[in-house]
Amino acid sequence: MEQISLFSDDKKIREEEIKELQELVKKVEYYNKKYYEEDVSEISDYEYDKLSVRLRELEKKYPEYKKDSPTSKIGGKNKDIFSKVVHDVQMQSLQDVFSYSEVEDFVNKVIEEYGEETEFVVETKIDGLSVSLEYEDGNVGEDVTQNLKMIKSIPHKLNTNDTVEVRGEVYLPREEFEKINEELLKSGKKVLSNPRNAAAGTLRQLDSELVKNRNLSIFIFNVQKGMDFVSHSESLEYLKNAGLKVLEYSKVCIRKEQVLDAIKEIGEKRDSLLYDIDGAVVKVNNLKIRQEMGKTIKVPKWAVAYKYPPETKETKVLDIAVQVGRTGQVTPLAVLEPVRLAGSVISKATLHNFDFVEDLDIRVGDTCVIQKAGDVIPEVVKVVKEKRSGSEVKYTPPMVCPVCGEKLEKEEDTVALKCFNSECPAQIYRSIVHFASRDSMNIVGLADATVDLLIEKQLISNVSDLYYLKYDDIISLEGFKEKSAQNLTLAIENSKSRKLGDLIFGLGIHHIGKRAAKILAENFSDIYELMDSDVEKISSIEDIGEIMANSVVAFFKKEKTLEIIKRLDEAGVNLKGEIKEVLSDKLLDKKICITGSFENVKRDDIVALIEKNGGKSVGSVSKKTDYLIAGEDAGSKLSKANEIGVKVITLDEFYELIKKI
Repeated sequence: MEQISLFSDDKKIREEEIKELQELVKKVEYYNKKYYEEDVSEISDYEYDKLSVRLRELEKKYPEYKKDSPTSKIGGKNKDIFSKVVHDVQMQSLQDVFSYSEVEDFVNKVIEEYGEETEFVVETKIDGLSVSLEYEDGNVGEDVTQNLKMIKSIPHKLNTNDTVEVRGEVYLPREEFEKINEELLKSGKKVLSNPRNAAAGTLRQLDSELVKNRNLSIFIFNVQKGMDFVSHSESLEYLKNAGLKVLEYSKVCIRKEQVLDAIKEIGEKRDSLLYDIDGAVVKVNNLKIRQEMGKTIKVPKWAVAYKYPPETKETKVLDIAVQVGRTGQVTPLAVLEPVRLAGSVISKATLHNFDFVEDLDIRVGDTCVIQKAGDVIPEVVKVVKEKRSGSEVKYTPPMVCPVCGEKLEKEEDTVALKCFNSECPAQIYRSIVHFASRDSMNIVGLADATVDLLIEKQLISNVSDLYYLKYDDIISLEGFKEKSAQNLTLAIENSKSRKLGDLIFGLGIHHIGKRAAKILAENFSDIYELMDSDVEKISSIEDIGEIMANSVVAFFKKEKTLEIIKRLDEAGVNLKGEIKEVLSDKLLDKKICITGSFENVKRDDIVALIEKNGGKSVGSVSKKTDYLIAGEDAGSKLSKANEIGVKVITLDEFYELIKKI
């Protein structure tokens, strides 16, 4: 009789979950960087919070992997354009929950500990940018940035002489958001993705007049320090009387039924509000109880934020259009009867691919349900088939490219239809827009509409043509004046010194993202060495697979690519690689992990030394780790290293190691 090993299954589950945990860490860190440093929301708050909750679940199960996790940090790295201010009271986030049962669990736990008459406050969770304001003797403090002083709803003087620190959420009203986007559209500039990102981006501008003109507003929702109250509701009354604009919805509740009713009431009001919200906050009202309950490193234990699912709306499919991407991929697009959704009017929505259209059986004339993916990209999620009248028209995918008329073909191993005509105007436009983007060559001021104009006037037909544009070419374009033409000319010139990794990414090679482009740039002396390399050599680089290598080789074999590279070189664009300085191969093939803190030594400098001596810095300890460099306050990594027999060394011993090996 065959024996089944349960231990083997447990080991497999553990390995899969640890792999999932590590992937989630990378994803959450990536989205944090986008959100906090670049004001970009690539996924919805709801989707992001789901990822975070799953990550916390796995970290609870495998605490040894939690040390450097984004769940142990707040937000991302601050931008350096404003002076730093240390807050006396930490500005924490809130614990997110996604179901009424989780809210009930929180309320029941508090009641069990503090009694049935314990009060809770339910408030709107404003989707904006959190700020802290200090008032000294009733006057706004000097540490408040000039931009915040431009917000009309922030009084410079309170109706009291108290010294107090308050916390609030800066937001952009929906009406103002739409006005701004109308103006941006008229001037041919890229529109803002959503009110939250618009508010954050506006506050971080160096132009205070722009901040003033965009009519940001604020809701104050907490007293951070300076005054003593018995309850949160009492403090809100104080804030209101002091002349501050407090949250419009705040309800004191007892027991879970009242709490849930208040959350539902806010949800019903959501669409009619003049500003965006993404949830309802449930807080313990009594401040003494709050103090007893305490907090974790990231969240207070006395509050949770219930996150509403992504908002959906019904609308009509007026037509199904197609668009051509920069790689030639053709995708369907639903043209919709305009409807307001999550703060903006939606008239188009992605349909992903033609198989998606067929699977959902989406027809012209259908009533469909849409939502915003990432609170940015509208998508069709369902067809309301029971509302069909019989007049709906079944969709047939196109046979030829809608832009150039070339026959469309299925790309190998994908469901996508593709136009393989490299001269297709749609591909040219999108490839140049991508090349000029911030993550690529960062040509500031080269708006999408300007690219369109330059192609229309036959001034450019590929990315290399940008570097042969003259000032006279640019100033001749509609909407350009002397100053803006000079700025764009300078931006194009400045982009010549961008790193090779940025250029490789900007060239739009299939399967090569930002990280892969950087890795390639770090492994070749210049672009010509990369061009001359074969699949075997490229795929031997760590983290570059065979599919990626094949794509790179195929791209650089094209005659058109060779011509573009030649012209970029002649124009003076940087084509030199970023090969890291190598001091020795003393640590060749050695995997080294770092934990703890080191006096007067940055961790990045230690990592650089490892790599310069041929080693690889790794983020976690495993049996494959050769050394763990342990500093002060070393945590779970040190415990694990001792447990599995990984050699632990001090920083001084590491320095000696480099000398001796």
